[in-house]
Amino acid sequence: MDILLRVRLSAMMFINYFIWGAWYVTIGTYMGTELRFSGVQIGAIYATNAIAAILSPFFVGMIADRFFPSERVLGVLHLLGALCMFGATQTADYSLFYLCILGYNLVFMPTIALTNSLSFQQMENPEQQFPLIRVFGTLGWIVVGLAIIGPLEWDPTVYPLQLAAGASILMGLYSFTLPHTPPKAKGEKVSVREILGLDALALMKDRSFATVVIASVLICIPLAFYYSFANPFLNEIGFPNAAGRMTLGQISEAVFLVIMPFFFRRLGVRWMLTIGMGAWALRYLLFGFGDISGAEWMLWGGIVLHGICYDFFFVTGQIYVDGAAPSHLKSSAQGLITLATYGLGMFIGSFASGAVVDAYVQGEGHDWQMIWGIPAAFAVVVLVIFLLAFRERRQAPV
Repeated sequence: MDILLRVRLSAMMFINYFIWGAWYVTIGTYMGTELRFSGVQIGAIYATNAIAAILSPFFVGMIADRFFPSERVLGVLHLLGALCMFGATQTADYSLFYLCILGYNLVFMPTIALTNSLSFQQMENPEQQFPLIRVFGTLGWIVVGLAIIGPLEWDPTVYPLQLAAGASILMGLYSFTLPHTPPKAKGEKVSVREILGLDALALMKDRSFATVVIASVLICIPLAFYYSFANPFLNEIGFPNAAGRMTLGQISEAVFLVIMPFFFRRLGVRWMLTIGMGAWALRYLLFGFGDISGAEWMLWGGIVLHGICYDFFFVTGQIYVDGAAPSHLKSSAQGLITLATYGLGMFIGSFASGAVVDAYVQGEGHDWQMIWGIPAAFAVVVLVIFLLAFRERRQAPV
C-alpha cells in the first residue's frame, strides 16, 4: 500500500470517529441541562444507538455489500446524517429530537462497518496494515474531546451537535474521493439469518460459548450507565473539562490494545474476561465515592479504567468468539456477539440507566452514589455467575 493511500484511509477513519466523538459523550449533559429531558428520555435516546447497531448489519449485508460501491454509500449516509443531526439542533421537542437522533444513528452505525470493509479491500496485508489505519479513528475521538469540546466547555450546549453535523458534510463529500470499492457480494445470495449471525446460534450448545455470550449481554447493561450518564455526572459535580478529560479513557483503550498480547500469554481468555468485568464494578464504585474535594483521584481512576473495561472484556470476547467458531461460521459468530452486546445488552441498559437516574433525583441534582452503586452491584453479580459457571465445569472458556 502506497503512502498516499495510507493517508487517505487514515483521514477517513479520523473524520468518521471525530464525528462520533463530537456528540456521543456530551449529548447526555445537553439533554439534561438545556433540554430538560428526564433520565428515561435520555436513556431512550441513547437506546437508538443500540437499535441502529441491531439493524446496521442487515443494511450493510443486504444493500451495501450487494448493490453499490462502498465509498458512494458512505458519502450518502454521512450527508443524510448531517441533515438528521442539523434537525436535532433545531428542536427542543422530545419527540422530534428522538426521531432526529434515531435517524442519525440509523445512517451512522453502518459507516463503522463500511470504513472497515473499504480499508480491508485496499490492503494487501490487513493484519499488519489495518491497526495502523484504525488507530487514527481513536485519535479522531480523542482530538475532538481533548482539543475542541473540552477546552471550549461545550458539554451542556448544542455546539457539539452542530460540529458533528458540519463534520458529517465534510466526511460525506470526502467519501466520494475515496478509492473505488465495488460491492464485494454483488450477485451472491445472502440470507438475513446469515447477516445477523443467527447461523451461529448452534454454537450456543457449547456451555463455554453460551456463558461468554450471555455474560456479554448482561455486562452491557451496566455499561450503558457509563455511556449515557458519565458526562452528565461529572459536569453536575463540578469536574472541570469533563469531556476533554474523558478522552483519557480512549487513550487508555489504545494503550491496553497495544499491551494485550502480553496479558493474553500470561492470563488466558478466562481471566482476561474476569478482570474486564471486575473493572466495570470497580469503575462505578470509584465514581460513586469520588468527588472533587478530596477524592478526585477516584474520578480519574474511573475514567482511566476504560482501557481495561473495554479491551479486556469486549476485544477479548471478540477474539474468543473468533477462535471458538468454525471457519464457515466466523462472520456469523461475530454478528451474533455484536447483536448481543451493542444491540440487546445496550438497549436494555439504556432504558434501565434512565429509570435508575430518575429514581434518585435530589432537588436540582442526583444521588450519584446510589446511582453508580446499582450498576456496580449488577456487574459483581454477573462476574460471580460467570466464575461459578466455569468453576462447575472446571475449565476455562478457551
